[in-house]
Amino acid sequence: MLFPIADVLNPEQVAAAREALAKAEWIDGKATAGYQSAKAKDNMQLPQDHPVARQVGEMILAALGRNPLFMAAALPLHVYPPMFNRYSGGQQFGTHVDNAIRQIPGTGHRVRTDLSATLFFAGPEEYDGGELVIEDTYGPKAVKLPAGHMILYPATSLHYVRPVTRGARLCSFFWIQSMIRDDGKRAILFDLDQGIQRLARDLPGNEAAEASTVQLTGVYHNLLRQWAEM
Repeated sequence: MLFPIADVLNPEQVAAAREALAKAEWIDGKATAGYQSAKAKDNMQLPQDHPVARQVGEMILAALGRNPLFMAAALPLHVYPPMFNRYSGGQQFGTHVDNAIRQIPGTGHRVRTDLSATLFFAGPEEYDGGELVIEDTYGPKAVKLPAGHMILYPATSLHYVRPVTRGARLCSFFWIQSMIRDDGKRAILFDLDQGIQRLARDLPGNEAAEASTVQLTGVYHNLLRQWAEM
């Protein structure tokens, strides 16, 4: 499931983050790449322990915690601390798949990467190229979203970033370990959750609809109880 989430950050938050990121010291992205991805990776990256990375990352995590669509779609158990990259001057990232397990720096804690997320800080009009292309069941999908918007997709997907030929592409990227490991089961739960909410919203005060809502909510939680890994 590829899931765009609009307005994770508002324009004021995007502007504040961009100002902080512009003043930070960036390094070659290969410094944090694994053996396989280092051969394909050509970008700049903010060191994970940089104060700006922690500051903006905390803002992102707080915003995600308040975002009902993210919570419903990801059913997060753990979120890897957000990282930041920048592409310009023809830089790109060739086809790769994300590592299955990521260790949080400075801790012994590991996160299983069920979902990948990319949050855009530069608007699509600010740069040419730079599309995130995700290999989906129905073919490749090119993603280039407005600033403050985010794409959520299975970390099992092959994906790449096209060369940036004008301007600069600035993003945050991170991973989520979900309570529901399987993408298909997460999609079922999301559809059920959204259907319950529509039923409650569209038929307020209807006794039959309220009874159905309660019954379907029970089905949702029983599936969650059966499938969840904690």
